[in-house]
Amino acid sequence: MLAGTLPAIVPRTLNHADDACQHGQRMDFLKLIEQKRDGGELSPEAIADAVTAFADGSVPDYQMAAFLMAVQFQGMTLAETRALTLAMRDSGAVLEFPDDDRPIVDKHSTGGVGDKVSLPLAPLLACLGYRVPMISGRGLGITGGTLDKLESIPGFTTQLSAEQFVGQVQDIGVALGGQTAEIAPADKALYALRDVTGTVPSVPLITASILSKKLAENLDALVMDVKFGAAAFMRTRDDARALAKSIVNLATECGVQTTALLTDMDTPIGRAAGNWLEVKESIACLEGDGPADLKELVIACAAQLPGCDTERAAAELASGRPREKFNELLAAQGADLAAFETKLKQDTTAPVVREFPASGKGYLATCDARVIGEVVRDLGGGRQTKEAKIQPDVGLDQMLKPGEAIDRPLCRIHARTEADADMAAERLAGAFDITDEKTGPFEPYL
Repeated sequence: MLAGTLPAIVPRTLNHADDACQHGQRMDFLKLIEQKRDGGELSPEAIADAVTAFADGSVPDYQMAAFLMAVQFQGMTLAETRALTLAMRDSGAVLEFPDDDRPIVDKHSTGGVGDKVSLPLAPLLACLGYRVPMISGRGLGITGGTLDKLESIPGFTTQLSAEQFVGQVQDIGVALGGQTAEIAPADKALYALRDVTGTVPSVPLITASILSKKLAENLDALVMDVKFGAAAFMRTRDDARALAKSIVNLATECGVQTTALLTDMDTPIGRAAGNWLEVKESIACLEGDGPADLKELVIACAAQLPGCDTERAAAELASGRPREKFNELLAAQGADLAAFETKLKQDTTAPVVREFPASGKGYLATCDARVIGEVVRDLGGGRQTKEAKIQPDVGLDQMLKPGEAIDRPLCRIHARTEADADMAAERLAGAFDITDEKTGPFEPYL
């Protein structure tokens, strides 16, 4: 049975921080930083005030960065994390959906290299009879962001109002977009700041960021893909399990039926990493082709949702209907379908494309997802500052997978300049390990 939806709320109303400002007082944010720095527990009211003050510009970036770093080192209690999550959710509006037999569901990944699962999964879920209001984010650190991938599609807009989001989901079953001024705006600001202040791998901050958006979607059910490994924010399985428990427990407490998969991020998902290159691979998956590990993870995520299983999800993915639904989604969000199909037919779209050969024969033992992610980021496919402009066509593709014979180049480099390609080639030498003996195939999830 699906959990009940959250009660309807309206956009943020007057709270303690607003009341203090009305009386000419200014929030003592330094005191909160010091309290958290010293391991103290903040009250829900103090956390709500802090979020409101940051969202309205009363607290500068440098003070919030200090607060985030204090949380990174000291952590948060469940009560603090819940207060932070709800304050970020309540900084905007919760989506209001009409009564409908179709459950409202979503999936979220904690971030990975080559992780384009949301792109084929969202239309698949719509075809399976769910409503999918997928509010996604941009890249954090070396991990790719769903919004950055979608914006490599000609004309596609990720900026939808709450009204547009609801209308599109009711009409075609799916919408893919980002936070706006209406939907969890405080998280949008904090998300960008965490990316450039070394405060991404924090269980309470990740939990609050994810769930503030998901609770704003008014979901019935949520499936979490929690990564661990070399290129994940959680390096160990135990850390990933702790994050999964944090998210599942808090989401369930808030009325959303939630499950989690723990998936390996030592190796990139699929054979491509880079925004447009991952879109191309997603389309291949929807057309019955593409890497086996990507297809397996897409089906596994769908099968976690109420009313679905592996057999039903696999059959629907193979039917061709999700590919048609993806085009319907593109058209609804302003994409130029003719330009999109033309771009799909091009083998390469970056100015410089270069094969990266192996140093010897044998079998691929490892493909280090962290190195791959760093190379793609530094080619321009990710951000090192909030202001950095994403280069949609750069990245790597045709990557060999662990266990495969070295019978062709290890990958292709897509770059803006020859100098960038040289940089990538030099660093990729440390990403691939070759062995004389065949190893087992890469297992994408546990």
